[in-house]
Amino acid sequence: MSNTVQTGHKFERYALQHLNQAGLVSITTNWSCRYGEIDLIMLDQDTVVFIEVRYRKHQDFGGALDSVDQRKRNKLIKTAECFLNEFPQWLEHPCRFDVISVHPSSMHTFELDWIQDAFES
Repeated sequence: MSNTVQTGHKFERYALQHLNQAGLVSITTNWSCRYGEIDLIMLDQDTVVFIEVRYRKHQDFGGALDSVDQRKRNKLIKTAECFLNEFPQWLEHPCRFDVISVHPSSMHTFELDWIQDAFES
């Protein structure tokens, strides 16, 4: 596993822990299909939440949220549709797309920004 993938998984676990503490329940992690992958799929009360976790070591080229461009949003939406088609029991629930942005805040700590309803399908 590459260092980049290991770092990504580390921050996905960090985000998952944060969201669990906030009361969300995990449905699955790193769910993929031919369209792409969704880092976290969780339940927030009655809402299915598709979550993209983004880490940026530097903000030189924009923050983590800036990296979720229209192309990436379209992939996430198609992947979420694929998930809902494969697991129709979730179709009756409202859905939303969130982005978790993780970035260094000091020497060995990280700041997490949770953007709920970051974009619409």
